[in-house]
Amino acid sequence: MSAIYILWLRELKRYTRSRVQIVASMGQPLLYLFVLGFGLGPVFQRAGNGDYRQFVSPGVIGMVVLFSSIFSGLGLLFDRQFGFLKETLVAPVSRLQIMAGRTLGGATVAVLQGLLVSLVCVIAGFRPVHPAAVPLALVFMMLIAVVFSALGVAIGSSLQDMQGFQLIMNFMVMPLFFLSGALFPLNGLPKVLELATSIDPLSYGIDGMRAVLLGITHFGAFTDAVVLVAVGAVLLVIGAYRFSKIEI
Repeated sequence: MSAIYILWLRELKRYTRSRVQIVASMGQPLLYLFVLGFGLGPVFQRAGNGDYRQFVSPGVIGMVVLFSSIFSGLGLLFDRQFGFLKETLVAPVSRLQIMAGRTLGGATVAVLQGLLVSLVCVIAGFRPVHPAAVPLALVFMMLIAVVFSALGVAIGSSLQDMQGFQLIMNFMVMPLFFLSGALFPLNGLPKVLELATSIDPLSYGIDGMRAVLLGITHFGAFTDAVVLVAVGAVLLVIGAYRFSKIEI
């Protein structure tokens, strides 16, 4: 347990010491929130769907948690390049503990960034239906973070160098985000797109946050939580297996 705590603490310290990373992580969410929120707001409202800033804010929060958590797992590539991973693996600690510490650390950092963006959303005009919904939304943020931190560790353990990083970004992370319903409602989609959104784990995370924060849901909050827990458990097992086979 001490090894897990040390690796978890290391991820937190690396994040809090990097002011540039904190500022940079806010750039894209602000772009989506203010440009899309205010730009598409009138169109969304004329379609009878209400305030677009209210609708898109949980999606923006989910986007931040997704990017931060999956890239923390891909940080294995940087640690491998600069030799830190080798020093970690030769320590008298099981690889399962190392993987758990990195996953929990990345998930915690992702949740912290999500909370920062949540504050920005509130300043921009986002209001939950009830303050008691905020802790439940935090639970969904944690589930999203664990799911995609484990996925990032599994991918980072499988890649040998940074050449595959852009491939992962273009063909996995961005489709996960755009197919999640973060920017558009999931109701009334074409069958093919509906199928794609239903197999995207992020769809359930964002739908869960909308369910508890706004009372708007497509799958149902209970279904969202069950799917995220199940997918998270599977990805943790896969990530642990891939990390146990990593070679330096």
